Amino acid sequence: MARCEQGYLCEVCGDEVESIRDSDLYLRFVIGELSARQLLTAPERHLRCCPVNAQFIDDESFEPVAVEGDFDRRLFDEDFVRERSTLITRGWKRLQELAEQAQTIPISEYPLPEFRTQRS
Repeated sequence: MARCEQGYLCEVCGDEVESIRDSDLYLRFVIGELSARQLLTAPERHLRCCPVNAQFIDDESFEPVAVEGDFDRRLFDEDFVRERSTLITRGWKRLQELAEQAQTIPISEYPLPEFRTQRS
C-alpha cells in the first residue's frame, strides 16, 4: 500500500496511514467509489479522519464515530442510512480481510464482488 518507503500520508492529520485496515482511500476503492487508476492520485485519509464515511461502519470491533452538523447520519433518511451502513460496513470488513491476505490477492479482486467488473 506504499507509494514510497513512508507510505501514504493522511491529508487531514499528516500521519502515515500504516495499514489498509485504516484506509479511507482503499475503503472507497473497495465499495466502488474509486477506480484502480484513482488509487494513485486520490487523497488518503485514516478512516477516523473521514468521519462522514466512518460513521456508517456498524461493527462491534469498530468504535463508533459521531458527526455533528449537516452530515450527521441521524439527519438522513432511514433507508439511505441502512443502505450506506450496509455498504460501508461490508467494505470495512473487506479491508480487514485484505489486511490479512492482500499480498496474495490481485488488486482487481479487492473490491466487493458487485464492483469488480467496473472499469479501471
